[in-house]
Amino acid sequence: MKLYKIGELARLSEVSPRTIDYYTKLGLIDPETRSDTNYRLYSDETLARLKRIESMKREKYTLEEIKASLQQLGKVSKDEMVTDKLTSLQLLLKQLEKEAKEVGPMLEKLKPSQLKKLHKMLNQPTAACIEALLLLLGKGPFS
Repeated sequence: MKLYKIGELARLSEVSPRTIDYYTKLGLIDPETRSDTNYRLYSDETLARLKRIESMKREKYTLEEIKASLQQLGKVSKDEMVTDKLTSLQLLLKQLEKEAKEVGPMLEKLKPSQLKKLHKMLNQPTAACIEALLLLLGKGPFS
């Protein structure tokens, strides 16, 4: 297993060493072990986790939300690949929710005949997904 000192991890993850220290203090990441000279050493899993954290920050999650999300996903699986996929899905769903909120007012302006045409153009899984998202947001244009 490859282990990285903070400087190496910072370079690979494209975050500052101070950020790594801060995330460690917050409990977002943990060192795998310490070297004989007491350096904190981090694993490839930590590198993947850092990239996930930075991705979630770009999506405007707070550090508290990120920590809670990572803790929940950690309960599902300790496998970083599974957690990475779940995080990706979570980010995609957040993006879909945002887009559904944007499209909702546009759909409300459509006439019933236009809605029927739109519904026929969309394949069934896509239409069902859009309808489910809009229902979750409190609107149901295809109902």
